[in-house]
Amino acid sequence: MAPALRVRHLGLVDYLPTLEAMRRLTAERDEHTPDEIWLLQHPRVFTQGQAGKAEHLLAPGDIPVIQVERGGQVTYHGPGQLVAYLLLDLRRLGLGVRELVSAMEQSLVEVLAGYGIEAAPKADAPGVYVKGEKIASLGLRVSRGCSFHGLAFNVDMDMAPFLRINPCGYAGLKMVQLRDLLQTPPALDEVEQRLEQALRRHLGYVPA
Repeated sequence: MAPALRVRHLGLVDYLPTLEAMRRLTAERDEHTPDEIWLLQHPRVFTQGQAGKAEHLLAPGDIPVIQVERGGQVTYHGPGQLVAYLLLDLRRLGLGVRELVSAMEQSLVEVLAGYGIEAAPKADAPGVYVKGEKIASLGLRVSRGCSFHGLAFNVDMDMAPFLRINPCGYAGLKMVQLRDLLQTPPALDEVEQRLEQALRRHLGYVPA
């Protein structure tokens, strides 16, 4: 029988309270706690991963910078970017971190393929790319065998703040979003539903 999964569609929510809620759920959960996926957007914020280097913050200006415990360097979140946080018991799922990353990447590739866009991950730089430009970033933390944090998928957003950083620690890395790759951009809600179903499949949950 597939493990229990709760999917929460949270809309636009502030970063810090969401981070604290992720930390709390991860710290308090036990072997009976259902897994959760949170789908949401954040107001404008830069987040700096645990190995983040200050030199990758070029000109943050009026956008807050928050230090977090996920892997990776600095990235940007803002309205119109679809964020998925994966709060999963990896031991119960029988997944290693590399397998989880692969499932996340393949879910994004599948969603993009549904819009006629060819995308692929890179072995040396986690995330999903379209013709060498990054459309989705990944960053995870695992504590006591359970994951939190997740992925950020650029759908229909103001991309200018990415120019204020070296995205994911790569100077000159070009970022792209779904809106710029399609003649008629889909609604964010539609993309969210497609990503939810893809994650369910690639993580081994029964489709809703």
